[in-house]
Parts: sequence; structure tokens; C-alpha cells
Amino acid sequence: MKQKTTLATLWEILLVSTRLGLTSFGGPVAHLGYFHEEYIRRRKWLDEKSYADLVALCQFLPGPASSQVGIGIGVMKGGLLGGITSFIGFTLPSVIALILFAILLQGLHISTSGFIHGLKIVAVAVVAHAIIGMAQKLTPDLKRKAIALIALVGTLLWQSALTQVGVILIAAFVGYLFYKNEQVSNEKTVQFPISKRFAIICLALFFGILIALPIMNDLTSLSWIAMFDSFYRSGSLVFGGGHVVLPLLEKEFVPTGWMSEEAFLAGYGAAQAVPGPLFTFAAYLGAVMNGWQGGVIATIAIFLPAFLLILGTLPFWNMLRSNQSINGALLGVNAAVVGILIAAFYQPIWQSSILSAPDFAFAAILFSMLVYWKLPPWIIVVTGALGGCLILPYL
Repeated sequence: MKQKTTLATLWEILLVSTRLGLTSFGGPVAHLGYFHEEYIRRRKWLDEKSYADLVALCQFLPGPASSQVGIGIGVMKGGLLGGITSFIGFTLPSVIALILFAILLQGLHISTSGFIHGLKIVAVAVVAHAIIGMAQKLTPDLKRKAIALIALVGTLLWQSALTQVGVILIAAFVGYLFYKNEQVSNEKTVQFPISKRFAIICLALFFGILIALPIMNDLTSLSWIAMFDSFYRSGSLVFGGGHVVLPLLEKEFVPTGWMSEEAFLAGYGAAQAVPGPLFTFAAYLGAVMNGWQGGVIATIAIFLPAFLLILGTLPFWNMLRSNQSINGALLGVNAAVVGILIAAFYQPIWQSSILSAPDFAFAAILFSMLVYWKLPPWIIVVTGALGGCLILPYL
């Protein structure tokens, strides 16, 4: 590492990131706005250009973009320990809240609970909003709309985690063919306090763990290795942020019998009520399966790829962002993400949540509250839970 970090610096990072972790509602795009206001405008930890570079890098990588930006800001302010401290502060509040929610649900009859049904309808409104926003940004032309359509059809007709990985790889190749000559703007370089040697070690660990975990899972019968493998793989292969991890996680844990679809969607709805990254949904899933210990393991597993990738690519970003071929492949992947998300919206979200005309009407109300009235997400979640209690008796 090239930067000396003091305890005072780490303490400052922890305090600021924890406050953001307690107050940052609204999903990944909103988180980037909170970061810009706090880290760039108020504290001036980075200049505008460096922040833009960091955001661009994290959009390029799989995993939770806002969490990776937070980690990157911590690294640039306080080195490796600064990145770890920033991650803990931003993530821990929602991890604790979702583990407690999972534990409280253990004694309830989830499938017949009105507020759980309401949380599932909340998931409909939230994901619909995410789809509209992402489609406008990531599929602006006919070629990318076609990529999204093919991804949607393929994911719906052949439903498996491997299908989604294949769709992403094919989309990257098609994007390369379509956009390999797309002009990339020439911008000044920015320096990151990570050595290339350390970065290469992180990248080697990322791929090494990704390859080794399935092998270990086949050779052993330990449930925690199987769970770690599923969460690590999901965190490694998701482009597009927290909403897109839903179909991967659903395919990993619902058909295999780890948990019921009702419990899965209830947790996804509850995840909208807490601030911080949506990837902490993994903490809820792990806690449902194996108590608070499972929640901790799941959180580490799903965020570890994000850590290794951001640390492994920071020193090489100046070279990557000027490569037209890589930029073209990324455009294709981002378009495919839209199709995968629409497929997830239909199954399992829509089919499991919208069971009647009152459900549809209530989903429309929640969507309007979120999109047009721009109410805070926690209000949408509370309204959904209360409304579900009123709707369920009439189903």
C-alpha cells in the first residue's frame, strides 16, 4: 500500500459512512447522490473528476455499484483499511436490521401473513420502477433493445442460474461486435493508492475462490460451504446492482428447497425499508436458513467479490476505460441486464404477488407513491405492509 492511514482518519471514515448507512434510502442511484453530497461537496475527499472515474469503474464491474464506490472512496481516503472501514459503516446497519427481521419471522406463518403479502406487492412496485429507469438509461437504441429482448426471452424460457450467466456472456460478445468502434472520450488519468502487485493478488483471489468453491461443495457435504458458494457466485456475476441479484438468488435458494418463495419475497420487500445497499438482502436469506451465523456468512460471501474486484481493478482503470472493445462489451451486458430484470419481474415477483384485482390496484398506488409523488421508500414499505393486512382477508 502507498498510503499511511491514521486512527483518526479511520474513525472519521467510520463515522461518516455509518451515518450514510443509517440514512441512505432509495437504492444505488440515490446512494451515489448521497456520496457525492457528503464526500465530494461537503468534505472534498475527492475532486469531481476522480469521483466520476470511480463511479464509472464501479458501473463497469459486476456487483453492488454503490457499495463499490463507497469502498473505493474509503480506499482513496485511507488505503485498504479505509476501504474496509467505509464498507462496514455503510453496510452494517441494514445487515443487522434484516437479520433481526428474519429471526422475528421464524415463529410466524409467513404464507398467511397479511403484512408479508403487502411486502411482496411492494417488491412489484420497486422492481417496476427499477426496470423503467434502467431501460431508459441502458437501452437507448434499437440494437440494445434487441439484446434486452433476447435476454428476456432466453431467461424466461430456460430458467436456471447458468442460463443467466450464458446470457450475460453472449450479450458481452454481441455488444463487442456492435460497439467495438464506439468512441471513448479521452480524459486525464487519476491516481489510486493501490499497488498493481496487490491488485493482481486480489484478482487472482477473486477467480481462484470462484473456481474452488464449487469443487469444494462437490467434495464435501458442509451446508455452509454450499451457502457460501451460492452467495459468492451471485455476487460475482451480477451486473446492474441489487435489483438484478434477485433472480440469481431466487434460482439458488427457492427451487432447491432452502427456503419458501413467500419467505424470499417477504425479505425482498423488507429490504426496501432499510437504508444502505440492497445486497444486504443476503443477510436476511442467510439468517432464514441458518440463524444469525448464516446471515453473517451470507453477507461476507456476497460482498467479498465486490471487494476483490474494486481493489483488483483500481490501478488498471485508466487503461480499461480507454479500451473500445471492453467498453462495447459492457454496453451489451448492461442491455441484457434489463431483459433479465424484466424476466424476474414476471417470475417470481408478479406471479407470486399479484393474485387479484385489489392486489393490482394496490401495486399501482404504491408505484405512483414511489415514482410520481416521490415519497421515501420506507413510507412505501410501511404502507405496503399495512395495506396487505387489509387486502388479504378479501382474497
